[in-house]
Amino acid sequence: MPLITSVARLASTSRRNILATTLLYAASLTVRSTSAAGDDVKLAALSPGKNDVATSITTGDGVKIFYKDWGPKSAQPIVFHHGWPLSADDWDAQMLFFLGKGFRVIAHDRRGHGRSGHVSDGHDMDHYAADVAAVVEQLDLRNAIHIGHSTGGGEATRYVARHGRDRVAKLVLIGAVPPLMLRTESNPGGLPLEVLDGLRRQLAANRAQFYLEFASGPFYGYNRPGAEPSQAAIWNWWRQGMMGSAKAHYDGIKAFSETDFSEDLRSITVPTLVLHGSDDQIVPVADSAPLSARLLKHSTLKIYDLLPHGLCTTHPDIVNADLLKFVTA
Repeated sequence: MPLITSVARLASTSRRNILATTLLYAASLTVRSTSAAGDDVKLAALSPGKNDVATSITTGDGVKIFYKDWGPKSAQPIVFHHGWPLSADDWDAQMLFFLGKGFRVIAHDRRGHGRSGHVSDGHDMDHYAADVAAVVEQLDLRNAIHIGHSTGGGEATRYVARHGRDRVAKLVLIGAVPPLMLRTESNPGGLPLEVLDGLRRQLAANRAQFYLEFASGPFYGYNRPGAEPSQAAIWNWWRQGMMGSAKAHYDGIKAFSETDFSEDLRSITVPTLVLHGSDDQIVPVADSAPLSARLLKHSTLKIYDLLPHGLCTTHPDIVNADLLKFVTA
């Protein structure tokens, strides 16, 4: 499998110089919270955090969920769902683009990730989707477009299927994990469990090194011949990953790989755009995007030739143009 090859190659490669530079760079960063929630936010069943009223809510089980909310409150909302093990910051290129087009843009840090609460439990798709529902209810978002990348695609799928039918206008899945990543008898093209166990071992052994190598290699396709790695993109990925909880990220591997979204996909009736790179080494395209498109009732499938898993960062102009065409159709 592509991921097995990538992990083996990465394990044999020394990147000590990059790590040292990254550590110095990351230490100089200041994380800023963005406040954009207006006076029209309704304080009902959920209450904002005490010290950051405009940028977080507390869920029913007591978890603080950080979010960004930019743009006119009267504009159509676009909700972005980030991938593992990142944060809302991974959507900067898309949020700024759609903010400039007059949309209201919202992105949250998943529980255990980024600036949200680093809790021990609830790192599964049911809780992830319920947390999104809490943010959506707090901000009273309606007629929303939900866009999910990778693990965020699974989260968005479950949210739309179980919580968002009367609030969602459209759905977009980019390099997304549905229908099911794990190899099973009914899903023979999936990844073997031992590959996913290998990710868990590397995370537990040296998370900082593992994340550096993951971003430097297969995530953005920087391990391909002729690739020109962006050190800024690598550092930013590493920064976001290290902001989160190791426990949440460890448990999240099971959540994104072993959750079967087939019934969720079958139940979704809103128009859905499915985008995927043909050279995705993290979520292999053959066992993901085309299968999801078949299960969805109203889907449009587009596969980008030779683009990697992290295509929203490496090729934002291409992705943003297709997203704009879909959301405004």
